[in-house]
Amino acid sequence: MKNRISDETVAYIGILAKLELSEEERKRAGNDMANMLDYMDKLKELDTSGVAPTSHLFPTENVFREDIVTNGDGQKDALFNAPAKKEHGFLAPKTIGMEEG
Repeated sequence: MKNRISDETVAYIGILAKLELSEEERKRAGNDMANMLDYMDKLKELDTSGVAPTSHLFPTENVFREDIVTNGDGQKDALFNAPAKKEHGFLAPKTIGMEEG
């Protein structure tokens, strides 16, 4: 393990992540972080000179289209069997702020 994460750094990251770590958990987290950094250093050794930079694995294209209504919003069908309607919506009894009695 080439990289070493200081105890202060692990404690600071724990504070930022709002974690309460025991001493054993702090040591394990420091080792895990150091291993990740070692792996990133290993990846830096790869020759990527012939690889084109990409942001997606597969080609992407713009999926925007004209917003044309073809079958309406289904409002009449939705309200067809409603027991009570008001204008363009369902009518339901008031449930908040009702006085008992």
